[in-house]
Amino acid sequence: MKDYQRGPVLLRGKNVPTTTTSGRLLAQQDTPDWVHGDPWRVMRIQSEFVEGFGALAEVGSAISVFGSARSKPGAADYEAAVEIGTKLVEQGFAVITGGGPGVMEAANKGASEAGGSSIGLGIELPHEQGVNEYVNLGMNFRYFFVRKTMFVKYAQGFIVLPGGFGTFDELFESLTLVQTKTITRFPIVLFGHSYWDGLVAWLRDVVAADGKISPADLDLIMVTDDVDEAVAHVVTSVKPPAERS
Repeated sequence: MKDYQRGPVLLRGKNVPTTTTSGRLLAQQDTPDWVHGDPWRVMRIQSEFVEGFGALAEVGSAISVFGSARSKPGAADYEAAVEIGTKLVEQGFAVITGGGPGVMEAANKGASEAGGSSIGLGIELPHEQGVNEYVNLGMNFRYFFVRKTMFVKYAQGFIVLPGGFGTFDELFESLTLVQTKTITRFPIVLFGHSYWDGLVAWLRDVVAADGKISPADLDLIMVTDDVDEAVAHVVTSVKPPAERS
C-alpha cells in the first residue's frame, strides 16, 4: 500500500487525495468564498517557511543537484550523480536534492555513503511521495514556491543533470536570479553535452541572436561531461582560494 505524506499527516488507501495543496491554491474560484478561506492559507505557507528555515539554517555550504526522477540505477546519469554527490561531500559541501528517486536518489546516495549531509526537499504530489532512503535530513513541502526558495537560499550553486520540466524550471529560475543579480557567486553546471548542447545552441543562436538575452548571459552556464570538472567549477566559484583543497 502506497504511503502519502501530507505535511506531518500519513494517508493511505481511499484517503489519498487526487489533488495537491498547491493545485487547490492556484485553482480558479467559482464563488467568492475564497476571500474568507485563502487568508488562512497564508498561515500554513508561513509555517512552511519557518520550518524550512529552522531545519536548514545550520546546513553550511551546500550544492543543489537536479535531474530526472525517472533515471534508473546503472544508467549513466544515475551513476554520475552518485559520483557527484560523493565528491561534493569530499570537498566539504552538503548535497541538496528534491528528495525523490532517479538522479535525486543517486546524488543523495553518494553524499550519504561518503558520510556527508544528504538533504532531500520533497513535494506533495499524487504520483511521487516521500523522500528516498539516502536522505539524512528531509522535508516534505506542500507549496512549490516555498520548496524552491529553500533550494536557492541554502545552496551556493547548482549542478543540473538531464531531466524534464521540473529540472528545466529550477534551471531557468536560477539563471534568472543570477542574471538579474538577485543572487551572486552562484555557479550553474549542466552535466552532459549530448543532452544540453542543443539547449545552449538555441539560447545562443536564437535567443541571444534575437537580442532577448545578452551573449554574456551564456557565460552563466558551464557544460561538461566530466564529474571532476563539474565539482571543481562549483568549488572554485564558491570557496575562497585559501579554503580550496
